[in-house]
Parts: sequence; C-alpha cells; structure tokens
Amino acid sequence: MAEPVPTKHVEEAIGWRRDLHRHPELAYQEERTADFVARQLTAFGLSVRRGYGGTGLVASLTRGTSRRVIGLRADMDALPIAEATGAEHASTRPGVMHACGHDGHVAMLVAAARELSSRPGLDGTIHFIFQPAEEVEGGAHAMARDGLFSDFPLDEIYAIHNWPALPPGHLVARDDAMMAAFATFDIVVTGRGAHGAMPHQGADPVLAAGQLVAALQGVVARNVSPLESAVVSVTQIHGGDAYNVIPETVNLKGTTRWFEPAVGDLLETRMRQTAEGIAAAFGCRADLRYDRLYPATINAPEPAAHVRDVAARITGLTVETAPPSMAAEDFAFMLQQVPGAYIWLGAGRTGENPGLHSPRFDFNDAILADGVAFWRDLAAARLAAA
Repeated sequence: MAEPVPTKHVEEAIGWRRDLHRHPELAYQEERTADFVARQLTAFGLSVRRGYGGTGLVASLTRGTSRRVIGLRADMDALPIAEATGAEHASTRPGVMHACGHDGHVAMLVAAARELSSRPGLDGTIHFIFQPAEEVEGGAHAMARDGLFSDFPLDEIYAIHNWPALPPGHLVARDDAMMAAFATFDIVVTGRGAHGAMPHQGADPVLAAGQLVAALQGVVARNVSPLESAVVSVTQIHGGDAYNVIPETVNLKGTTRWFEPAVGDLLETRMRQTAEGIAAAFGCRADLRYDRLYPATINAPEPAAHVRDVAARITGLTVETAPPSMAAEDFAFMLQQVPGAYIWLGAGRTGENPGLHSPRFDFNDAILADGVAFWRDLAAARLAAA
C-alpha cells in the first residue's frame, strides 16, 4: 500500500486550493492561476513553458534515462456563477466562482508534482499540463493547436475530475465512453409582430416557439434508437418586450448530447427539419445555428486498466463501475491525440452534497490527499512499466 502524503503537504495544498477559490478566473483569463502554478513548480525544480492555449502551461520533470513519457492534466478555469456557499474562502470576484472544482484539480496536481520531484527511482519524463478554458471554450483543443503534442510527445495521458456522485475513496475509470459529445444550438423563430389583442394580423413566433420546444423532445424519443443515448434540451427562451405586443422574433437556445457520431448527425438533421416545419405551419421562419463543440470522451482500455490497477493495488482506493455521464469534457480532444484515461475521483459529502456547477458547490478538501497520492502512484507506476 502507498505511503501517505505528508500532512504538512496536504495542509499546504488545501491552503493553495482555498486561495485559488477566492480568486477564480474565467476561460482564457487564468493569468493569476497560471502564475501561481509556474511559481510553485519552478520552485520544485521543474522546467515550465507557457503560452499554450493562451494561459495554459506545461511543467516537465525528467529523471534517469528512460524515454517513457506520460502526461497528467488539470483544468484551471472557473464559471460565471454567483457563489452562494457562504464559505470563508468564498470568491472575491462577483459573478465568478469555482463551481466545478478546478481549483482542487490544480492544487492536487501541483502537490503531486512536488511529491514526484523528490521521489527517488523515477526513470522517465512527466509533463504536468495545466489547461485553460475547459468550460465550453475548448482550451484542450487550443493547447493542441498551439503545439502541445508536437512539443511534448506523450505515450499516455490522464486527467482527474472530482465527482460528487461518488463517495470519497472511490474511483471510476471506464474502458470506453466516460462523457458525451455536445453541441449548442440557437433557433431564431421569425414571424410578423402584431397587437396582442389582434393576433390574426400577425404570425406569432411565440406560439410557434412553444410548439417547437415540445416537438424537439420527439427528436430523441422517436428518432434515436432506445439502445442509444441522446439528449436535446432547450435551456433558454427569449422574446417580446411588452404585455400587449406579439414580437417579431423569439430565440431558443440549448444543448444536445450523444456518444455515437451517427447519432450526432441525426440530431442536427432532424432538429433542422423539425424547426423549419413547425415554424412554417404557423406562417413563420426558423433559422438554426448548430455548433458541435466537444467530441465524446473515450478512454483507451489499456490506460483505464492501469488506472484501476494502481488505484486498488497501490493507492488503496475502491474501484467502482458506473455508466457514462451525459455531461461533456474537452479532455476528449487530448484523448483523440494520445491514448489515455479520464478518471472520476469520489468527492461526495455527507448531508447536503451540491452537484457540479451549483452556486453552493465547493470542492471537498477531504479528497485532496487521495488525489495527490493517486497521481504520485500512477506516474511512478507508469514510468516503471516495461
């Protein structure tokens, strides 16, 4: 069984995490966070290169003569959410908070780099990848576009996300799909405005939009096989300015999720046909903008098996099985370039246990030691592999 992380190092990592929580930064604005990471890892003797994906950086640790190279990734960005935790270390930036635990991911990986920098017997190279803009903005793709994998060729790559649906001390790494692909959509329904008391003189986009919201649910229910997974969710409706005026336009916004590429193609095609048909039936026009943002996050079976083996045999974590999530993750872009695995680390709390992206969410500091120990053990084991 693995040796515990020194208590003083865990306490310092908790302090780092809470400081990062007080100073959250949105996508591609993670300057203070990146400065903190670079300063700490330079002090631990790692070489640091910045400027990947804007604020992203890579810190490298090389020991011995082996040519084996692995990558460990943490995401750095916060979300545009007003915090409601009431914590002493709550965000100092109105309307911005670490509601997904990326502050904890950064602190865990920095602390793991410290443990590995002083670990005897390492033979190979570890690249610690600190990524901006995971939340919708595609920072992983931006880092790859800026030469991440040509400048730092990797044999394997791994990432951890805290997972409140699992209890602490538990871990999931599937052999295949972990997270769904996703797109966003905007539908503009255009009609003819009219007085609210004389609707027959116009073409009502509000009525058309209402019918369209209901009809879009049939895209999955009556077009996608029950053996496949897909989601269509309308999450915003905007239209009108007065009680007695039928507006010219109504905007619908939302998201879709899927795993199989053919299902993603089907969703877009049928949504477009449905929007155009429903709008036409009410004398209106519908224009769909459909943006595919992230592919599905698919683990390679062999790296996922390595994760489970190290977790259970060395770190002492309980390995769980779980279905994939319909949430999305841009680590998918990195897994398209390098074999690797995305990992859920249990982070649930007793009592109230707010989910990811809740204004009441706060990273569970009790799991920091597990995360640091697992990163340390995984890196050491993979460098030692024949």
